[in-house]
Amino acid sequence: MSEVSVQDACAYISKRVGAFQPRFGLILGSGLGNLADHIENPQRIPYDEIPGFPVSHVAGHAGVLVMGMLGAVPVVAMQGRAHFYEGWSPRQATFPLRCMHAMGIDSLIVSNASGGINPRFRSGQVVLIDNHIDWMNRSGLVSSEASQGAASAGLPHRVGNPYDSRLMELAEQLAIRLGFSLSRGTYLATLGPNYETRAEYRLFAKLGADMVGMSTVPEVILANQLGLKVLAFSIVTNVAKPDVQTVTDHEEVLDWSRKAQSQLVPLIQRILKNA
Repeated sequence: MSEVSVQDACAYISKRVGAFQPRFGLILGSGLGNLADHIENPQRIPYDEIPGFPVSHVAGHAGVLVMGMLGAVPVVAMQGRAHFYEGWSPRQATFPLRCMHAMGIDSLIVSNASGGINPRFRSGQVVLIDNHIDWMNRSGLVSSEASQGAASAGLPHRVGNPYDSRLMELAEQLAIRLGFSLSRGTYLATLGPNYETRAEYRLFAKLGADMVGMSTVPEVILANQLGLKVLAFSIVTNVAKPDVQTVTDHEEVLDWSRKAQSQLVPLIQRILKNA
């Protein structure tokens, strides 16, 4: 993929959809892209038509940018994301988020599918991510931002919890109204694309991780440096049994993700209405 500026990509998007300023950005992970089908008066652009956008080849990632109204709020949604393990650089993989920020979003909702480490979790459960562990060691920031620091790059610097406490509390309250409770958990991101061994699950549990996956953290790091409020959900698609040899495949991940949408879709719609 040749180097393309954020301004070039946004100019193309604007040419296709006209004047549109979203408030929320949505990044929809494996099996969760159907949330975009609930967007009213949608404008859809495939990633491969947008200059500079990386295209994901992973099943369950449609690779379409969708703009419209969701919960009476203007949103821009990514149906699928690019992963580092597909060969994309951190700069390339996070390019769409930079474009959404340039379009005017002030908040970001991220979702993913994950393996459950915490034995209290069950397959198909929606978990609120309240912290993370970066096991990728590849920042989504460009080299100048990473080496010089966020402040010198003209970006706000945040430390501590990268997830917005007010949005998390709102999500918990609205989930109860919908008839279920949200557990909180720490998400550990690995480079992938392999699923974890039983020994790795035991190690990650000792590190304090509740779920493990192959995405999200680079986007969250960049979103914080861009000054965006972040809310993140993980759908636990299989719970690890470190002492029992089991096999996980991607189709199982997609199946549990689809089943969990019955809770996550109305929850996000209500969050947008009340945020």
